[in-house]
Amino acid sequence: MKAVNPYLNFPGNAEEAFNHYKSIFGGEFQMLMRYKDIPQGVEMDGCVDMQGKATPKDEENYIMHIALMVGNSVLMASDVPAAMGGVNFGNSVTLSVSVESREEADRVFAGLSEGGNPQMPMDDMFWGAYYGMLTDKFGINWMVSYDANYQ
Repeated sequence: MKAVNPYLNFPGNAEEAFNHYKSIFGGEFQMLMRYKDIPQGVEMDGCVDMQGKATPKDEENYIMHIALMVGNSVLMASDVPAAMGGVNFGNSVTLSVSVESREEADRVFAGLSEGGNPQMPMDDMFWGAYYGMLTDKFGINWMVSYDANYQ
């Protein structure tokens, strides 16, 4: 197996979220496609079923697919148009970021926490890691961890 990469769904703000993540993690978008770029007449079974209709004007600039390299992983996402039923946020998925220093952990945690909800501030944990948890301003759950034993 080559990799398991997270794919996030957003309610119309994927581009804003990914510009925020890019400001924290660096890098460039590997791909950015909008729903308005889908050629007319293309059917995508199991994906967007517009039933022959054009993308609604207010969803034309929605992100169909965006990808950002983060270390050796690819963070990917799309906006979910109304035709697909919208987005349901919950606590069943948390993204875990492993960093290379305490300073990087503090920087990443601060950036992701901006406008969000830090649930567990960065601190030394009994298992040896420097660790924190938060939900960002886009509703995505994150864990940030630095563990000198895994460097």
